[in-house]
Amino acid sequence: MKLKGSFDAKRLRQRQPANWAARIAAGLAALIATLGILLVMAGFAGLLGNYAALAELNANRPLAAIVAGAGLLMLYFGVRFWRRSRIRLRRGRELNLSPHLMKKHD
Repeated sequence: MKLKGSFDAKRLRQRQPANWAARIAAGLAALIATLGILLVMAGFAGLLGNYAALAELNANRPLAAIVAGAGLLMLYFGVRFWRRSRIRLRRGRELNLSPHLMKKHD
C-alpha cells in the first residue's frame, strides 16, 4: 500500500485531557472494596469467636451476619465499580476504529 504525503498517523489517536474523574472514581471504588473486606472480616470474626474488641457483634449473631453480608455487598459493588472505571480510563487510548475490528482486551 502506498502512503500519501498527507497521511498523519497521529490523527488515528486523539489526544484527550487527563481523565481525573475516572481516576478518582477508581480510587473511591478501591476504597469501597477495602471497606467491604474489613466489614466481612469483622462480621465473620463476630460469628466465629469471642473477641473482646467485638463485644456487640459477639452478643448479637444476627448483627454479625448482617455486617458480613453488607461487607460482601460492598466488596462486590466496589470491585465491579473499580473494573468499570478502569475500562473507562483505558478507552481514551484506543484507536479511532470500529469496536468490532479491535481485539478484545477487557
